[in-house]
Amino acid sequence: MFAKAFRVKSNTAIKGSDRRKLRADVTAAFPTLGTDRASELIPGKEELNVVKLYAHKGDAVTVYTRGANPILFELEKNLYPTVYTLWSYPDLLPTFTTWPLVLEKLAGGADLMLPGVVVPPTGLPPVQQGDLCAIALVGNRAPVAIGVAAMSTAQMLASGLKGKGFSVLHTYQDHLWKSGDKSTPPAIAPLAVNPTDSSEEKVGLDLQGNLSSLTLEGEEETRKLHHSEASEDNSSGALSQNSSDGKPLQEQMDELLQQCFLHALKSRVKKADLPLLTSTLLGSHMFSCCPEGQQLDIKKSSYKKLSKFLQHMQQEQIVQVKELSKGVESIVTVDWRHPRITSFVIPEPSLTSQTVQEGSREQPYHPPDIKSLYCVPASMTQLFQESGHKKGSTLEGSEVRRIIVDYAKRNNLVDADNKNLVKLDPILCDCLLEKNEQHVVMKLPWDCLLTRCFQTMQPAYQVTFPGQEPILKKGKLCPIDITLAQKSYNKKVTVVRNLETYGLDPCSVAAILQQRCQASTIVSPAPGAKDSLQVQIQGNQIHHLGQLLLDSPLPHVPVSRC
Repeated sequence: MFAKAFRVKSNTAIKGSDRRKLRADVTAAFPTLGTDRASELIPGKEELNVVKLYAHKGDAVTVYTRGANPILFELEKNLYPTVYTLWSYPDLLPTFTTWPLVLEKLAGGADLMLPGVVVPPTGLPPVQQGDLCAIALVGNRAPVAIGVAAMSTAQMLASGLKGKGFSVLHTYQDHLWKSGDKSTPPAIAPLAVNPTDSSEEKVGLDLQGNLSSLTLEGEEETRKLHHSEASEDNSSGALSQNSSDGKPLQEQMDELLQQCFLHALKSRVKKADLPLLTSTLLGSHMFSCCPEGQQLDIKKSSYKKLSKFLQHMQQEQIVQVKELSKGVESIVTVDWRHPRITSFVIPEPSLTSQTVQEGSREQPYHPPDIKSLYCVPASMTQLFQESGHKKGSTLEGSEVRRIIVDYAKRNNLVDADNKNLVKLDPILCDCLLEKNEQHVVMKLPWDCLLTRCFQTMQPAYQVTFPGQEPILKKGKLCPIDITLAQKSYNKKVTVVRNLETYGLDPCSVAAILQQRCQASTIVSPAPGAKDSLQVQIQGNQIHHLGQLLLDSPLPHVPVSRC
């Protein structure tokens, strides 16, 4: 509705009687808000304005603003909260989740189709057709859009999650949002899943990813996106609350934690590795010892933290842990003759597990072949046209060098007295010299001539993934950007950008880091970058990230997203 600019008819301060009526209407429209929070949203004395406007399609809309921000809008006698309000009251509406890449399409006027809805472990919230709902992104509960359900939850599930899910009315980044202070969504952690809520809780996170089609229906067009999703897999090997032997989830996770710990000490950690950072033990050794189909999560164990678990192992005299530097613990000794290590039998992978692994695992990640290229600008067309190239042609550095050398020799521009100098003819002057150099510089050394050529040409690069057609892109190749940011006085976050350029799926990388670092992660649109995601990990995780990118097999992302 607000995908395009609207026309304001009037903007006036609200009257006292209208303020009281609005507060009553809000309480009636949103019963879960309660009278106290309704009074907080519609305060008695704070400035409140009524803005009457026409949307780009001609709809008459009334918007209520508090301070700089729109907080509610009214359409055909129905009240709707804006995203600014939902960020303060994220539980005001039933919330559905979609992928970050979908946001741009929603802000552009698209409706959300059901294939784009991510189903959480607890299932979809119960709604009826016509109910007002919020839409959030994976990894952050802060709503980014509101819409009306096109069908009930039961109908959504019966349809196999096909068809239109929500008619979107308002989004973060649309023109109604732009009329406020343009603040960004706060980071609101997803609600923790209580294992007692469902006997079918899914706790195994499949990092291999499944390609799903996210279909978005907008104004007179249907758009399709493909997103590689990190889906939760409740396979026969994964932990569940009610296992065949009746053990609760926490006890199962305790056993898995000890199994991976003993497995790592017996088969992976060597005496030469000591002292060994406890974080390295977990990230580089214990996770890789986890059986196929299961997922190690210390937070679901009775220990909750790695340090507490290692204290217990130290009490059993299996290992000795010391703080060798402030706040950083390391394993300094291991008793490899301890009965628990000597008696531990390394589990053999089952034939079924091997078959499933061979049949379903993604191909291992192979880095793309990347070539730096140079694009011929309009100012250098004359210089390259004799060699058959025109404006916009892309060339490798060696080709550029060969063409320049051939041009100089063919036109007798190499200085007869000094072969290291090249005489500048009118074409070279126009291409390489500044205006104030035109009648001053008559010759240039070869290295200076070639350097100026490369600096004048526009950068480009070619990316070729194994088995795929080359992808040509103009501009500089952006490296994977890793930034350590200070969020508050004592809190840091690690932010990673440009993963897609190298064929890496940000969602899968985030899921792996969440497990390895035992820290929360958020995947969100990268600021200032179109169709690109960034991964934010709590704490300083540069060490783990370096290990993951340099030493580990990584999940590939479809080339169409690069």
